[in-house]
Amino acid sequence: MFKFRLLLLMLFAFGFLSHTSAQFAHTGHKQILDASGKPLLIRATNLGNWLVPEGYMWLFEGGPQSPGEIRALVLELLGPEGAAAFWQKYRENYITRDDIALLHRAGFNAIRVPLHYALFESDGAEGFKLLDQLIAWSRAENLYVILDLHAAPGGQTGANIDDSAGYPWLYTSPEEQEHLIAIWRRLAGHYQGDPTVLGYDLLNEPIPHFPKLRPLNSSLEPLYKKLSAEIRTVDAHHILFLGGAQWDTNFSIFGKPFDSNVAYTFHKYWTAPDESVLRPYLDFREQYDVPVWMGESGENTDEWIAQFVNALEKNNIGWAFWPYKKMEKASAVTSIIPPAGWAEIVTFAKLPRGTAHVEERLKARPEQETLTRAFAGFLESVRLEKCRVNEGYLKALGLKSSVAANPATASPN
Repeated sequence: MFKFRLLLLMLFAFGFLSHTSAQFAHTGHKQILDASGKPLLIRATNLGNWLVPEGYMWLFEGGPQSPGEIRALVLELLGPEGAAAFWQKYRENYITRDDIALLHRAGFNAIRVPLHYALFESDGAEGFKLLDQLIAWSRAENLYVILDLHAAPGGQTGANIDDSAGYPWLYTSPEEQEHLIAIWRRLAGHYQGDPTVLGYDLLNEPIPHFPKLRPLNSSLEPLYKKLSAEIRTVDAHHILFLGGAQWDTNFSIFGKPFDSNVAYTFHKYWTAPDESVLRPYLDFREQYDVPVWMGESGENTDEWIAQFVNALEKNNIGWAFWPYKKMEKASAVTSIIPPAGWAEIVTFAKLPRGTAHVEERLKARPEQETLTRAFAGFLESVRLEKCRVNEGYLKALGLKSSVAANPATASPN
């Protein structure tokens, strides 16, 4: 087996196994190319908060932020049966065929899908059923799908977004690395023949900028090499997207590309929206003759977004802005309108947690009827027809803005 994998890697390195099959998108020098070999400028959105919930998109700032913390709150308020039913309905309602059709009408050509490893622990796991359906809808709407491992075993960040224990054990734990490899081998084996899948974003925003975590930087590229080698034993076609350290910003940790079908991805928030912040990535692209791609940005004004899109496209860099859907605020394609009673949920969610605070939480706990009604309303409010389409945001992206699913909820802001 070892000799076979070594031979396979050598073939990839020298280009003898062509990834330029007429069926699959692939890389070619500094560009991402479609199946016919034409340049493909990715214009995508991120389906954040669907399979990897984040507290700020529920208005829980100062309260539960990670998926596990949010699950604990829902369990506390709805009970075991109620929580299980809630999450099943949430995943069904949050992203539907109508959402994907809207993205096609708006002019996107791809979607990036944040994934939680726990949904892909077996071949028949719930995550595959949800993802298979999403990919089928995307295929029908001519949208590529990029699989993004947002929450990896052991945690690649130690922060809320990877649902970890508070420290990125992935880089030093052999057990968690094997777990990571198993997840990606399962994903790659399942989708290796699907050309709607554009590629695999192996680790979202690895290693935060915190000084104490900087020594982990030297472990990132070796982990990518190990992971890529394992993926290539089951999937010879798909692009591998590699993100830099410090939240996908630091490319200095990379050496010469080690795979012939690889692109490098960066994220950029709250900076100047011009070419100055792109320069390190443009230089990297020039030095190594590989594509670079902006996998996340946004959470800003329409004016800022419009300027940044212009800078990216002027430099032939594709993009995926964050996020597609979130509660209340307009810096997304669609906004969820908070249901009746949600303010009470938000207030309760921000109270101190833990068994030391049970008595105080019980005193402040809303009546069960209020809780049940608010969460039921939430499940309805996440449906596209109940959401507001933010036309100003779409216009800032340079896309079609008059695509509201429900004209009554359209907003020019």
